Amino acid sequence: MARLGLVIYTHITLCFILETGQSSAEIPRVLTASGDFVIGGVFPIHEDVYKANESFAPHQKTCIRFQIRGLTRALAMINAIEIMNKSPPLADANITLGYWIQDSCSDVSTALRATTDFTQQVSCHERSNTPTCRQPVMAVIGATYSEISIAIARQLTLQMIPQISYSSTAVILSDKSRFPAFMRTIPNDKHQTAAMVSLLSTYGWNWVGIVTTDGNYGLSALENFVSQASEKGICVAFKSVLPQSITNEDVMSAIRQTAKTINMNPKVQVIVSFAKPSHMMDLYQELKRQILKAGQNVESMRRVWVASDSWSSSVSVHGNLSLENIGHVLGFTFKSGNLSSFRDYLDRLEATGYDDTENNSFVREFYMEINASKNYRDNELVSKAVRTLREHAEADVSFSVEMAVSAITQAVASICRSRDCKSTDRVQPWEVLQALWMHEFKLREQKYKFDSNGDINLGYDVNMWRSEGGKNLIHDFIAEYHPQNNSLTHINDSSSPCLQDLEHIVSKCSNSCVPGEFKKTAEGQHTCCYECINCTENYFSNDTDMDQCLSCDTNTEWSPIGSSSCLRKALLFFGWQDGFAVVLLTFCALGILLALLVSVLFLHQHDTPVVKAAGGPLCQAVLFSLVISYISAILFVGRPNSLQCKARQVLFGLSFTLCVSCILVKTLQILLAFHFNPELQEVLKRLYQPYVIITICVALQAAICICWLILKSPFNQIIRNPTTLLEDCHEGSYLAFGVMLGYIAILVFVCFIFAFKGRKLPQQYNEAKFITFSMLLYLISWLLFVPVYVTTSGVYLSAVEMVVILISNYGILSCHFFPKCYVILFRREQNTKSAFRKNLYVYSNKSRDPVSVSTSSVSEKQSNGQRFILRTSSLSVPATNSNTCSDKTSCKGFRRSSTARQCLRRSTSI
Repeated sequence: MARLGLVIYTHITLCFILETGQSSAEIPRVLTASGDFVIGGVFPIHEDVYKANESFAPHQKTCIRFQIRGLTRALAMINAIEIMNKSPPLADANITLGYWIQDSCSDVSTALRATTDFTQQVSCHERSNTPTCRQPVMAVIGATYSEISIAIARQLTLQMIPQISYSSTAVILSDKSRFPAFMRTIPNDKHQTAAMVSLLSTYGWNWVGIVTTDGNYGLSALENFVSQASEKGICVAFKSVLPQSITNEDVMSAIRQTAKTINMNPKVQVIVSFAKPSHMMDLYQELKRQILKAGQNVESMRRVWVASDSWSSSVSVHGNLSLENIGHVLGFTFKSGNLSSFRDYLDRLEATGYDDTENNSFVREFYMEINASKNYRDNELVSKAVRTLREHAEADVSFSVEMAVSAITQAVASICRSRDCKSTDRVQPWEVLQALWMHEFKLREQKYKFDSNGDINLGYDVNMWRSEGGKNLIHDFIAEYHPQNNSLTHINDSSSPCLQDLEHIVSKCSNSCVPGEFKKTAEGQHTCCYECINCTENYFSNDTDMDQCLSCDTNTEWSPIGSSSCLRKALLFFGWQDGFAVVLLTFCALGILLALLVSVLFLHQHDTPVVKAAGGPLCQAVLFSLVISYISAILFVGRPNSLQCKARQVLFGLSFTLCVSCILVKTLQILLAFHFNPELQEVLKRLYQPYVIITICVALQAAICICWLILKSPFNQIIRNPTTLLEDCHEGSYLAFGVMLGYIAILVFVCFIFAFKGRKLPQQYNEAKFITFSMLLYLISWLLFVPVYVTTSGVYLSAVEMVVILISNYGILSCHFFPKCYVILFRREQNTKSAFRKNLYVYSNKSRDPVSVSTSSVSEKQSNGQRFILRTSSLSVPATNSNTCSDKTSCKGFRRSSTARQCLRRSTSI
């Protein structure tokens, strides 16, 4: 009989469809059960209504397109109420809950009619307590979609009937000034969009598209997403807004345009969707159609689809497509609970069979939908229906419905503990609302409480669809979102192949700028569309996609063009490890060693004519000054410091001034002995004081150096070049530096003149030639040094001055001392008094006024240096020391060579 009744019912329904052109018959859209307290329920058992204008008179529209998800949610509410009726809170209060579930048909007008029924019963009960009035509705659970919840919330607020939604997430509903009676067991969309943005940032997807609907839910989600995404540098390439109603005549046109937009943006590999499941199913089919029409492979439609809670758990959106065609789907779902009790309910539903559905018109219609094309037997039909319900069961929404029922149950129980709820003094809906706000409730040993916005914010689970065994919708839990700290925590191992695929997906308008580059956005373009420009010199970028390059600290750092980091500037100075420095230091050490050896040799041979002719004690002063000069040259090597900078120039100036002063005194000695006329010679001889002259010369240089050190002394400095730091000495005052060198140059020039005049002296006195050469060498080397020093800079500038000092020192050492060392060591026969007398005799014979030099009258004394007393009384070498001309012949001979002159005593200090 049940089978026959179902066939007759189906036949009548089909006839009605043929007559009206509608896709579903007029079936009662109410499901009720009695109880002491009635909870209303609003669920979308159908997906839309037939919207043809049948009449201008107000009428109830026909619902079309049965929706299994809506039925599972309504059954979840029934199951939760049945469980709560057996719970201790209601058992203790001796009360039961009933329900009044209505079908919203996903339509605002239909939902408002249902809400009107709820509010009328409350008003009816307030006016009269007659049997014609039903029990008032104490609270309402629903609706599913935000636009419907907004509409019925305004109506329920008039009588402050508490409304708890299980899936309406529009942010506006958290405004308690406008919706004081609205509550929900889920977070609002502001948290969901924040979670989506966090997911996109995690994988570096900054070029995305959005598909949404034109209702309150879709537009609110779009606004929040765009605002939060822009803060994270994520750009929206396109926004496609679809009509809210799936039967709208423009919906297919909008879907075709959306599919075209997606295909025209191949760089957009990630699409965020707040659309309905039916929208997404039609969109996938349209994408496939357009791609095949263009002659492309179906897999070219692959994208990463970020699904909102509106369709993230739907099993119907893929249609005849597989995940290999669609791509990856990342769905955001509310926190899930234990579905074991709901599964038990479905098991009981299957066990009771077909005959137990007489009081459940929704289930009967569902059976009819399943049996429309196939003739199942009763048990097969029920098994098929229950199996389908299990497949469409949503753990997150079912848990949210169960939380709503639990919250209302414990609120009512808290009221009834203090009074008799079955008396004439019945509970009012606003009292239930007050209890919901004030008290927390417990579900499966967990405590929950509505926040100040009327929300319960547990966060989100992120699931990834995968295909297994031909089934597309198997969800892998990959992450969870914590709204308290706005963080996304990955749960699964990152080695999962699915997650590895996500890491290789690129959804960017422009390729990432690597370190060393920065993004340059053209005017009028998205900030995510840019070109990568190399950082200029001394700028760097050390991360990908930097908006600008960072500056190096040019005092100590530098970077080449396109650098990802700053390099430390190399600190340069004329160091000890430098090969050139090693060579110069070797010459310095050799020079010091040679000077000391010569000094020792001259001390050992201090009584010999060669040493006395070379200056005697003055030779030791010259050698000492050369040693100090070599030491000053060593100070040009190494990392300079302030003391070193001051000491090196002063030591050289004073030491070389002492050296040149001693040589100057020697040249004066020679000239006084051989080149001045007797009258002038006598005057100059009295003025000639060697050590006084040396002291004055050195004192003048010391005064110059002291003024230099006091007024503007040398100091160490760091010259900042583009890639290096050159540390050297600044001379402080280049004028003082020039005066010091100029003073030495004047002394050297005077020495050069005097030595040049004495270049034709006797061989043993012929130091003038060597002195002339050494002084000329000094002048030339320093004249070359000045322009080099003024026009150039660098680490080897100190080496240049060091070379010039060494040339000057070696010039004096080689020209002044080495010839005498050669005589002392290898020509000892020339280092005797007789050899000196012989040379003087030869020189006298070659002179312009020949004179007789008496070898016996040449005596040698030491007074303030070596002094030779030369008497020219005869051309012969007499044995006596007479001061007069005793030999007339000789005197006559002398007069012949110098008429009108007497035989004069000619003595001078040499």
